[in-house]
Order: sequence, then C-alpha cells, then structure tokens
Amino acid sequence: MDDKQDQLLPIANVGRLMKQRLPPTARVSKEAKQRMQECATEFISFVTGEASSKCRTENRKTVNGDDVCWALSSLGFDDYADAIVRYLHKYREAEKANQKKPIDTDKVNEDEESSHTGSQAAQQQTDQIPEPTLEFRFL
Repeated sequence: MDDKQDQLLPIANVGRLMKQRLPPTARVSKEAKQRMQECATEFISFVTGEASSKCRTENRKTVNGDDVCWALSSLGFDDYADAIVRYLHKYREAEKANQKKPIDTDKVNEDEESSHTGSQAAQQQTDQIPEPTLEFRFL
C-alpha cells in the first residue's frame, strides 16, 4: 500500500456507510466509494486541522471533542456542530452515570473487572444514543 492510501479512511467502512443511506437495491461503484473516501478524509483533515490550530494558539497539545465542535462552527458547519454537541453531551452523561455505579465486591479481580465492566457499560449506553444524522445536500 502506498503512503496516500495509508492516510485515507478504510474504504470498506466508507462503502458500508454509503450503503446504509441508500435503498437496498442500490449499488455503489468502486469509483464512487473512492471519491467519497477521498472527500470524507479531506473533510476530517480540514476540521481537525482547524481544531488543532486552536489548540496550538491556546498552548494545548490535545484536541478534544469541544475543539472539534468549535472547528465545525467556525468553518460554517453549524448544523453538524449542533448535532455533534448534542451527541457529545449524551456521551459524557453516559460516562458519568457509569462512574457512579457501585462496584460488585464479590469479583475476584475487583480493580481489573470493574474497569472492564465500566467501559463495557459505557459502550452499551452510548450504543443506545442515536447517531446524529448527516445529510448531504446538492446545490
């Protein structure tokens, strides 16, 4: 695989996402998947680059979810930013709820097991959060 291909999103994932939004009988060409792969990768790079610039100006090294939401808004993608902010808020609530649950003391490896159970429960709760729907509009 060449360097350019290593920097792109996995094409199988892109194709799967495309098929989820199309009628069951629709077919997606390899070329369409490749173009969408390139566009989605470029979009993500564009947004994370903006978020990273903000972090650099604030002398921070870590980009977080709030930075990405800010970048979406500052780049004019307010509709997407609003959906991501709502999703991020629900995700953080699920994480907090998980941390407040009591740990079962009858487990053999209490520390290790509680850590695994907590992350598993957080994943189950976030799986129940509806994904924000993104619409592609052609002008």
